[in-house]
Amino acid sequence: MFSHIMVGTNDIERSKAFYDAVLGVLGAPEDVRNTAASGHQRVFYRHNGVAFGISQPINDEPACIGNGSTIGLKCDSAEQLQKFHAVAVAQGGTPIEAPPGPRSQDPKAPHLAYVRDPDGNKLCAVYRPA
Repeated sequence: MFSHIMVGTNDIERSKAFYDAVLGVLGAPEDVRNTAASGHQRVFYRHNGVAFGISQPINDEPACIGNGSTIGLKCDSAEQLQKFHAVAVAQGGTPIEAPPGPRSQDPKAPHLAYVRDPDGNKLCAVYRPA
């Protein structure tokens, strides 16, 4: 359904360091860094046929979060989800909501981990046991 997701940042270098580490846990290497014709910096990560981008806003307004918005990122295991959360917090992310882990006693319950990136964008790592 999605081809890409892009979030704005007020500090491209800080955001790049955060996402290099966090998306690296999920196996997404930095793929493309470019300068738009407007002079604004962008970094794109490509993984499993989709892209995630960070960008300085091209309208020169400050980047801001989308209230009610969450970007869900798929994890391959409960361990990867825990590592995602730990790396995100170590890189300046803010843990939010319940601690990472399953959301019920059901063995097939999804495991979730919520953080905000350094610009305030809400991320949710998701692992669904088979």
